[in-house]
Amino acid sequence: MPTLLAVNNYHYRRDGSEAVFFDHAYLFRQAGWEVVPFSMQHPSNLPSPWADFFVSEVEFGRVYSLPQKLVRIPKVIYSLEARRNLGRLLDRVRPEICHCHSIYHHLSPSILGLLKRRGIPVVMTLHDLKLACPAYHMFNRGAVCERCKGGRLHELLLGRCIKGSLALSTIVAAEAVLHGLLHSYRDHVDRFIVPCRHYLEKLVEWGWDRERFVHIPNFVDPLGYLPDPRPGSAFLYFGRLSPEKGLTTLIEAAAKAGVCVQLAGDGPQRDALQALAETLHADVQFLGRLEGDALHAAVRSSRATVLPAVWYENAPISVLESYALAKPVIGADIGGLSELILHDQTGALVPSGCSDTLAATLRRFAELPDTRIAEMGRAGRALVETRYSPASYFNAVEGLYDDLVRTG
Repeated sequence: MPTLLAVNNYHYRRDGSEAVFFDHAYLFRQAGWEVVPFSMQHPSNLPSPWADFFVSEVEFGRVYSLPQKLVRIPKVIYSLEARRNLGRLLDRVRPEICHCHSIYHHLSPSILGLLKRRGIPVVMTLHDLKLACPAYHMFNRGAVCERCKGGRLHELLLGRCIKGSLALSTIVAAEAVLHGLLHSYRDHVDRFIVPCRHYLEKLVEWGWDRERFVHIPNFVDPLGYLPDPRPGSAFLYFGRLSPEKGLTTLIEAAAKAGVCVQLAGDGPQRDALQALAETLHADVQFLGRLEGDALHAAVRSSRATVLPAVWYENAPISVLESYALAKPVIGADIGGLSELILHDQTGALVPSGCSDTLAATLRRFAELPDTRIAEMGRAGRALVETRYSPASYFNAVEGLYDDLVRTG
């Protein structure tokens, strides 16, 4: 039985990257692999027989005492604990391959050199643009930001790019400098998987070698989604309520179009969005955070889902989930969204940040015959069943693993 070492900061379904992490592990377990996780300890973690090897919690959003902060700062930059614990784990198991997902700041890239020395090929899925932008998103002060390009890391401090904090931004800048000097990613990761071509091209533009990347789209299992192409009347956004998602644009568009918009999720922008909706007298309903069947029900009852991003979206699982539930998607033409949404076939693309065009599109979708909306929903479902299926994803990733093990 081959063994896969699966590495991710969190061991619970926290966000889209964790969904990929767990679904990836499930696919390989179903195919007969032993999957050994390595993560951070956290109160929300799912149980694992390997939890004793997990590293202690580091959480930027948590309040720590001064001694706790002083202990955690070095771990964010270079975690000796993570190296030590992973070393103990590798004394117990010998994986054929290691697949990393999100490791920054919590596990840290300190583990990559150890894996290389143990002769274990390393694959890393890029859920963000951290390889180029220390703040992950190439987004700051409400807009796309590429000021760090060319090694101008002082821009990270000037822009206070990490949670608006000079202290946190300084720590992350130090991390970026150290791992750049150590070549932690360049020398110790064999291949990077990019779920969208836009990220591949952006990283090449920032100086990375094209041959280091493999484009493998994300997937969802359509068997886990009960589709209903019958259109509702409201438009739905589901996900994090934060500035990069373009939700102020959506609320402005809803007010201009006179349509009902529902927001399912929570995040730092919720209060500001509620105030904006009240000011504009927009018909916006805040549903709170929904998961599982409740979220699926909300998507099924919508007319279309909307993702009005103003940053370089990667390959959002929310688009594929909408398709799996037979709903069209209206999205901004930025990042990987333009690769997922087929204009006037599975939804519509609109200019990022333009509330007027988004309003016109919402009005158009509200007025389209239900049969046309349902047709686009069924086209999205067909796309998930073919191009973004578990089988397509598994075959591509296993093929990559085989190549690396054979040539390693």
